Amino acid sequence: MLYFARGSENDVLASHDLRVGLNEACGRLGSRKKVLALPPDYTRFHSRAGELTAMAYDYYGSALTDILPALGTHFPMTGQEIEKMYPGVPQSLFRVHRWRTDVVTLGEVPAGYVSEVSEGRVDYPWPAQVNRLVAHGGHDLVLSIGQVVPHEVTGMANYNKNLLVGTGGAEGINKSHFLGAAYGMERIMGRADTPVRKVLNYASENFADHLPVVYVLTVVGQGSGGGLVTRGLFIGDDHECFYRAAELSLKVNFTMVDKPLHKVVVYLDPNEFKSTWLGNKSIYRTRMAIADGGELTVLAPGLRQFGEDEEIDRLIRRHGYLTTPEILSLVDEEEELRDNLSAAAHLIHGSHENRFTITYCPGHLSREEVESVNYRYGNLEEMVRKYDPGRLKEGYNTLPGGEELFYISNPALGLWASAERFG
Repeated sequence: MLYFARGSENDVLASHDLRVGLNEACGRLGSRKKVLALPPDYTRFHSRAGELTAMAYDYYGSALTDILPALGTHFPMTGQEIEKMYPGVPQSLFRVHRWRTDVVTLGEVPAGYVSEVSEGRVDYPWPAQVNRLVAHGGHDLVLSIGQVVPHEVTGMANYNKNLLVGTGGAEGINKSHFLGAAYGMERIMGRADTPVRKVLNYASENFADHLPVVYVLTVVGQGSGGGLVTRGLFIGDDHECFYRAAELSLKVNFTMVDKPLHKVVVYLDPNEFKSTWLGNKSIYRTRMAIADGGELTVLAPGLRQFGEDEEIDRLIRRHGYLTTPEILSLVDEEEELRDNLSAAAHLIHGSHENRFTITYCPGHLSREEVESVNYRYGNLEEMVRKYDPGRLKEGYNTLPGGEELFYISNPALGLWASAERFG
């Protein structure tokens, strides 16, 4: 059922509008005694989910007993991040999702179905896993809060991904990421109906239907003045809520460029992007816009590691970002990659496929480290002088010397493509 829906390409929803929408939906749900909130972590700071979680706390008061950020494989939030993202919400309510240990399996999507939707690219069963608190916490309402935006694994982020991947376990996360990578992320990004989404929907309908989950979904994009604005809010417990949000997100968050781009410069906010695991949004959100032989330069002042998890970081350092055929071959040959399929998928997501170059300009990694994973290294200080984020405007720029480039200040907010690569 859709409890609340408002949004268009031209709407601008202020805090008051979000509160009115959330309160209206909660009122339709009726009184609840024990509520669990599943918002994103700090890497989704601009989603407005933190503000909506604070509003849910205002509405439910002591009935909101637990807040479990849907970390997936990300680092737990710090107290400082919680304070900034969730103003006024007691930190004592926050729980940590431990994706390798603290999960239960609700059921298993058959291998035959996974093979069918992936066109035979993978043929393993997929476990529907969630955090124990979700399954056995005794809550009579689970508010899954987040932003719908183009995504490299599911096509469009959020909805039941927040539940089944964000609070999922190692096997489910690994296999879902690899399913998307093996099928082809350029066939997935920006699309609501994908093999991964079909698997998640199968799991929701067959194994998680008993959970009292209501989705609170935002659509956020660039405003006319260059800042971020909220274009939509959709609250419901079924597919319609997600598909309405995804339809708007494609209008708001997708940029079709006139022709393939030969030079792209992306800036990564140091407060959000400390690893290539997250920072490679600069690659996969722009890859369909970059011309053959083009160049991507990533200004990454906060970059200090590759993986968000020690084991994944080790695997990235060992294998590096290779082409898709090379990674698929390594998965066949090496047990450690078969046991960490999300790492293998990430290596595919971060590949230039020998089609364009990637120059990373990190704040805390050495030239040797960057080049060891098959990227080019750029000196951050020199590159910031050349491509000053304070002077560049979103989109097309021509520098004083005549160099032309396309600038993106936050790759997490969208998807860019040329017509020839986005059919």
